[in-house]
Amino acid sequence: MAIAISGVSLPSLFHYKNSIIARKSRIRSFSIRSCKDVSGEGDGGGEPSQKPKRLSEKSSWEAKDSEGKDYLYRLGSEADNMNIAVGARAGVIDDLFAGNFLGRDSDIVFDYRQKVTRSFEHLQGDYYIAPVFMDKVVCHIVKNFIVHLLNIKVPLILGIWGGKGQGKSFQTELIFQAMGVEPVIMSAGELESERAGEPGKLIRERYRTASQVVQNQGKLSCLMINDIDAGIGRFENTQVTVNNQIVAGTLMNLADNPNRVSIGQDWREADITNRIPIILTGNDFSTIYAPLIRDGRMEKFYWQPNREDIVNIVHRMYEKDGISRAQVIDIVNTFPNQALDFYGALRSRTYDTSISKWVDDIGGMEKLGEKLLKRRKNEELPTFTPPEQTMDTLLEAGYSLVKEQQFVMETKLSKEYMKNMDD
Repeated sequence: MAIAISGVSLPSLFHYKNSIIARKSRIRSFSIRSCKDVSGEGDGGGEPSQKPKRLSEKSSWEAKDSEGKDYLYRLGSEADNMNIAVGARAGVIDDLFAGNFLGRDSDIVFDYRQKVTRSFEHLQGDYYIAPVFMDKVVCHIVKNFIVHLLNIKVPLILGIWGGKGQGKSFQTELIFQAMGVEPVIMSAGELESERAGEPGKLIRERYRTASQVVQNQGKLSCLMINDIDAGIGRFENTQVTVNNQIVAGTLMNLADNPNRVSIGQDWREADITNRIPIILTGNDFSTIYAPLIRDGRMEKFYWQPNREDIVNIVHRMYEKDGISRAQVIDIVNTFPNQALDFYGALRSRTYDTSISKWVDDIGGMEKLGEKLLKRRKNEELPTFTPPEQTMDTLLEAGYSLVKEQQFVMETKLSKEYMKNMDD
């Protein structure tokens, strides 16, 4: 006895499904045959087939090489990974799932670009940008995008270096947000791998991704690598790896040939990459391979905010708390020779008491996991009330932070555990 669903028996459904699959198969085989002879001079003798409509006349994704393969097809065929996360490669993944949108491997670059580029919607609020810092970053980006109009040698790389916690990365991101730049940002942790050559290839891929942002989205872009000296810097007893050498060599090659960037595929004459400015941040560039930081390749900018910069940045940070500029000057005078991140940590420390009270309001630490992660859909957490910022609370938090700093420097527990360690 057949089981009926909405008045249709299962055998009827199976027959209907098989007929649709057979019809799709016939349509697909016909379209493949017709593409071989777009001029209409084939054995059919009928009217010429219409040329497939391109999504954009300015896009290079559908441009064919000498073998008739588009860029994305070539990119997929040359990738060293066969799984579907890298690309629905024709011949490996079933045609039903590979599709034929912008070439057979379109998901490679589209999925990759969405993960790599950075936007700054999280930067909410009013922040202060030091004029000297802004001039240097803006000038570097503009010079690289109009280099064809200038009769000068323009370094591709801007190296921003200085003391720890002085806001090098944060100030740069604020400038990106103000300029509408959509950068590709890397960290020093990506400059080492168990596979030799992988970090160098990653830098070239990210550089090309930034180039595609400029070409396809019409947005300014750049490549930024944070804490470069932590990744490839040479310190007293650290080992120099092959990847350290390849990363330095890759950046040097990009600085010398910014329009020709290989990611391992065969060279093609038409494969010209847009020039993309590179920004590196770090604490001590003297630890980096000297030919990389020479003047022709890298323009160096030492960032040490002066007193006026510190007061302006901290005042803008505390302004919404009702702290006046005169009070900010008193705080800076009380805690001199501190990095900018100290004043941010100071404000964060004042929240500790309020957060402890809020934990008690939701039932104590025993109920914390249940309330935060397992509460009902419509159940709301108690309202968190930020603490009222006063000079007394800020100074108290500041003295606590300074005490912790001094305790770390004076105790040096490493001497307890390593008796032969030199002073």
